[in-house]
Amino acid sequence: MRNILEIQQQLLPDLMDILKKRYTILHQIMLSDVIGRRTLANSLDMTERVLRAETDLMKAQGLIEIENIGMRISDAGRRLIEDLEPMMLELFGLSNLEDTIRQHYGLRKVVIVPGDCETSPLVKRELGRAGAKALMGAMCGDDVVAVTGGTTLAEVADQLNPPPNVTMKQSWFVPARGGLGESLEIQANTIASGMAKRVSAGYRLLHVPDLLGKEAYESLVHDPNIQDIVNMIRQARIVVHGIGDAMEMARRRKLEPGMAEEIRKEGALAESFGYYFNEDGVVVHKMLTLGLRLEDIKRTETVIGIAGGKSKAKAIHAVLRFGHEDILVTDEAAAEEIVRELSKRSGK
Repeated sequence: MRNILEIQQQLLPDLMDILKKRYTILHQIMLSDVIGRRTLANSLDMTERVLRAETDLMKAQGLIEIENIGMRISDAGRRLIEDLEPMMLELFGLSNLEDTIRQHYGLRKVVIVPGDCETSPLVKRELGRAGAKALMGAMCGDDVVAVTGGTTLAEVADQLNPPPNVTMKQSWFVPARGGLGESLEIQANTIASGMAKRVSAGYRLLHVPDLLGKEAYESLVHDPNIQDIVNMIRQARIVVHGIGDAMEMARRRKLEPGMAEEIRKEGALAESFGYYFNEDGVVVHKMLTLGLRLEDIKRTETVIGIAGGKSKAKAIHAVLRFGHEDILVTDEAAAEEIVRELSKRSGK
């Protein structure tokens, strides 16, 4: 495909530009569910006149539907987007980024979506869609899937759809750790139950605080009901997790100032699973929490990390250096920054 695209780029450069433009328009309509022409024109930095000509063509081709409330993608348009995705990754240069990151960190698969989710809610939604697709591709129908909390994982839950004629009734979704204390919408319990309902799977919840004192931990860890769900969590075949900036997560977790400063001095760049990692992927701090442990992560069959945004690049690098990720789903801004830093370190 790459050779064909290079030939087309030389012979028909205008055609490639038109293809990119129309794909971007159709893709934005799909992510928006329903969107007005003026709003879409503003988000694409395009005049309404030019956009009208393009959307009229798409309507004539049966790719979109235009109603009083706005435009929405049709089933035919959605299928076309799915068929075009591999080619568009090449056109936007994302395939090279995926290959570079996959090979450097020894990952099974890397998925990169265009844009920066820190500056566009639509990119955040596409990140969630790509994460949901990666999860569905990893499941086999009778899995235990452990998920963490956070805004990105909440977006994954919203975008989760089972493939046609595939049943997930034998699968279970569980929170990777306790989560009480964060906003309800982004707690691991809420996300696990939401994912399960989307695919008609079962779920179990862990109703304990995210952070525990020593006495509380010792009390809960011996509770038979807590032990039962924790054992199930630790047997998960698939783990889906977000990646946070270490100091931002310390603030969100409301760590004592002294503890946060200690973590900073130890060089923590990333937080995931309740562990803080430095630039080399070494754990420099561990939170006292119930749920997944590092030894559980290391023996999990498929670990899927989902995170994006340019500011998350160092955190993503730190977790990838930990060395137990299998699939990374990220965005273009984070991927470019990661590759840029890798080039600096290699002296290129």
